[in-house]
Amino acid sequence: MPVQRLSDGPDMRVALFSKYPRMGASSRLRSLQFLPALARAGIDVTPYPLFDETYLRQLYAGKGRSLRSVAARYAVRARQLRRAGEFDLVWLEYEALPFVPFWLEQGLMPSGVPYVVDYDDAVFHNYDLSGRALVRRLLGDKIDRVMAHAAAVICGNDYLAERARQAGAQRIERIPTVVDATRYWAVPDAGNRQAVIGWIGSPSTQRYVQSLRTVFERLHREHSIRLVLIGAQPGLADAFGTVPVEVLPWSEETEAEQVGRFDIGIMPLEDGPWEKGKCGYKLIQYMACGVPVVASPVGINVEIVNENRCGQLAESVTEWAEALKKILSSRTLQSELGMAGREAVEQKYSLQVQAPLLADILRSVAQRGSS
Repeated sequence: MPVQRLSDGPDMRVALFSKYPRMGASSRLRSLQFLPALARAGIDVTPYPLFDETYLRQLYAGKGRSLRSVAARYAVRARQLRRAGEFDLVWLEYEALPFVPFWLEQGLMPSGVPYVVDYDDAVFHNYDLSGRALVRRLLGDKIDRVMAHAAAVICGNDYLAERARQAGAQRIERIPTVVDATRYWAVPDAGNRQAVIGWIGSPSTQRYVQSLRTVFERLHREHSIRLVLIGAQPGLADAFGTVPVEVLPWSEETEAEQVGRFDIGIMPLEDGPWEKGKCGYKLIQYMACGVPVVASPVGINVEIVNENRCGQLAESVTEWAEALKKILSSRTLQSELGMAGREAVEQKYSLQVQAPLLADILRSVAQRGSS
């Protein structure tokens, strides 16, 4: 669904306070990828990322955080917030200043400008489930207060939306995490080759894949599978015994083609509060390429897989082995599940469908704030 341009030039200005630049997945997917479509709808968005690519590279490399550089970025963010009064709307990713008390953050927000806040992760658990008593006491309800004071809270799943309801949010909207459907496609079957079970993610979530080592070893003996991991640490290739493993670096330019070469895409998770806040983006990437999925029955995974009939849910090691084996054993089933997933992406999990809805939300909030 194309976004209709409402005027010759922008008729609304939005300050986007994202956590990261485009290199950060949450910021890229929840806000930055929408900016061209919003511009066509007459909504001019100026992004102000809190952290930069240098920070992200150090974080992904396991080098930790420099407190000095973080403090400098916080100072820049504070100045940007104070100058945001010239905009019609402020768009926050999670919160303005992580680990800063609500009263101080709120004092820096521009007076008279409404804000919307977006969540694709259970970031409130950084505070209310913190191992530090002081953090729980001072910040345990911070995200609830951010939600309650927002003109609208945009959530990626029902777990996050329920938290917003409990917090007393004025307005709650659900926008799934989506892909640009024009970037993803099914790669033609190369014919006589090893079946590929694939996963895409980051070093912070690769532990979920490691938990399935015995499953992959069994499947390799029975089906001669190969494991492809995108975005994991290179050393993970040695963690799966005799299973052939290829670890590929993640890049925005290559991810779609790499995922398109999977025969099955997997999303294993633990069943915990953090995992319930996930928005199933891995599954949506697999589905966009016509790749059948197998996922843990946690959070939104259940909705995506069951409602769209695009794969299998598996909890125990035995269930994982059976689900993967079932799909690997039938080309017809692979094709049916893959086509169902691609159709679901085109109908509801794509930038093309959700961008007009997001534009309507931003516009209505800004108009109500100016009335």
